Amino acid sequence: MKKIKYFYNPNTLRYEKLETPLRVKLLRALGFVAASLVTALIIVSIAFQYLDSPKEKMLRLQYEKATENYELISDEVTKLRRQMASLEKRDNEIYRSIFEASPIPDSARVKEMEKIKEIQLVQAMDAGDLYADIVKTINVLSKQMAFQNKSYDDIEGFIKDKEVLLACTPAIQPVNNKDLNRIASGFGYRVDPVYKTVKMHQGLDFAAPQGTPIYATANGTVKLAGNTGNGYGNHVVINHGYGYETLYGHMFKVKANAGQRIKRGEIIGYVGSTGKSTGPHLHYEVHKNDKRIDPAYFFFNDLTPEQYDRLLKMAAASNQSFD
Repeated sequence: MKKIKYFYNPNTLRYEKLETPLRVKLLRALGFVAASLVTALIIVSIAFQYLDSPKEKMLRLQYEKATENYELISDEVTKLRRQMASLEKRDNEIYRSIFEASPIPDSARVKEMEKIKEIQLVQAMDAGDLYADIVKTINVLSKQMAFQNKSYDDIEGFIKDKEVLLACTPAIQPVNNKDLNRIASGFGYRVDPVYKTVKMHQGLDFAAPQGTPIYATANGTVKLAGNTGNGYGNHVVINHGYGYETLYGHMFKVKANAGQRIKRGEIIGYVGSTGKSTGPHLHYEVHKNDKRIDPAYFFFNDLTPEQYDRLLKMAAASNQSFD
């Protein structure tokens, strides 16, 4: 039940019913609505200051995702930079040390128009497309770097094989011959000292006193060491691999043993005159794929160009061989 209020009217000396005018009611209603609106605005402003709106929540999630993606990309870029630094170091070592040339950097090959198109393309992308494009680029770059890395590994393998090949290629004289006065007979047709007929001489004869050390001219494995009655007397055959073999004949004493691993410059025996020989000397042959070739072409490691030219002329002279 609605409560009725009364007030005492001194003019009429009576209690009269209290009635609120319509204007006052309207003002009160408007005041209440206004106060409610102000309160609501204050509450909303405070709420939006400390609480996220749906759009802000979405933007915050996108930002967190973008931050996470950026960290992943940053890690990938760091790895790629390390790999690139390694490749650059190896590139410099290979090109500068081996080929004596510097490769043209990719940046020097990019045309200005291509740069402008790339910038315009990036500017037209939104964040998602840009991220996807960056990831795609990194994936492609990673594959390229992996392929390039394998290529350099192959090149390093070739270099190592080349080093082994050079070590196994005859490259020095088999006896000490700095003055080049020990070349007695060269490769080619020479007068046989026994039969006095012209026949093919398959190697070089080095005249030297008996007991002069004989050196292996390249790394290899001793294939034969001893006297087999073939006219070479006490002799050594070394298999160097890569199709190369060398023969050292008429030794006074053999120091090497069959199956022994030999290094270039190691003593394998001493000069003598065993077998079909007319005096102390070393008969030296070089075989390539079972074919005898001129040993004079393999003395490039211990001779100057002038000495090498002089040795070739001495070896080419027509004379009588020692065996």
